[in-house]
Amino acid sequence: MPVAEPRYFTLEQANRTLPLVRRIVEDIVRMYPDVQRKLAKLREMADQDSNPALERDMEALRDVLEHDSDELNRYLRELDQIGCQFKGFEEGLVDFHAWMDGRPVLLCWKLGEDRIEWWHELDAGYAGRQPLTPEYVARL
Repeated sequence: MPVAEPRYFTLEQANRTLPLVRRIVEDIVRMYPDVQRKLAKLREMADQDSNPALERDMEALRDVLEHDSDELNRYLRELDQIGCQFKGFEEGLVDFHAWMDGRPVLLCWKLGEDRIEWWHELDAGYAGRQPLTPEYVARL
């Protein structure tokens, strides 16, 4: 299957998406720890001696996890449809493809930030975030 060309954003376009992106990311970050707890519980249950009651409980928990996973995947697809990339379940990291000086870079936003104020090279990741100073903004 061919890989879709990324959507490239201006800083203004990316910032305009933030109200919707923020709501979606809040839902993801809210749900993720609960899904992780349920997965841990299911693993714990699987280590116990099997009995009919345990099997019923495990099946019920699997159903809940399937529903929760479907919901998380729906949120991730929504972000993909917007054109941004979700990067971190704990922190709520999102990257937006952009152009700077004729080369692709990523505008970087984290849940809790009011607007996009960071960028990084494609291979740098969160640790390589640099502030979007007026000098960099002029180069976008």
